[in-house]
Amino acid sequence: MTTYPNSPRLVKGGIVLLDSDSAQVQDVISLQYNPETMTRSFQIQHVDQGEGGDRSQALRLKGPPVESYRLDAELDATDLLEQADSEATTVGLHRELAILESLIYPTSEAILKNETMAAAGTLEILPMETPLTLFVWSKHRVLPVRVTELSITEEAYDPALNPIRAKVSLGLRVLSVDDLGFAHTGSQLFMTYLQNKEQLKKRHTKFSLQSLGIGDLL
Repeated sequence: MTTYPNSPRLVKGGIVLLDSDSAQVQDVISLQYNPETMTRSFQIQHVDQGEGGDRSQALRLKGPPVESYRLDAELDATDLLEQADSEATTVGLHRELAILESLIYPTSEAILKNETMAAAGTLEILPMETPLTLFVWSKHRVLPVRVTELSITEEAYDPALNPIRAKVSLGLRVLSVDDLGFAHTGSQLFMTYLQNKEQLKKRHTKFSLQSLGIGDLL
């Protein structure tokens, strides 16, 4: 890390947990180190023409693409151990890993509540709902997501077998208005993301057909 006073402030990527109803922030997870690479993939939602389908549908879209992110993040407790951080010396990276793992676990309170309802003879018990998860990668990408994959490789331990270095592979699927319904808080954030993308598109430098080595198209 540079100590030059005029060096730009490093913005970290991370995850924000929101209450779906009140939109209040419940937790913020900041990545210790920004990944050097990130893979984005898109499943385009074309209208299915089928065999002998209507040719007028060839250029139509049913909705936003299914957008997915995949990234690897590194966690290292070495600096904290050198600073004699009391938590790091006691539990290593367990607290950081627990925060990430909480994204895919229902709470123990929710499990116990469902068990109580089942024991009382409740006929219909809804699946347990997690907080609204946002993936934040700069101000241009604030996305409602669902965690689709979480893989943790623990690479080093302290004498008490607490992990002190780990690599986390994270798979995320963006939730659009088609997934959440237009009135949902997450859909509002998705629309802001889409509108911001459209504004960035307008800043693109326009080129002429001559730059592609062609004149008129028709």
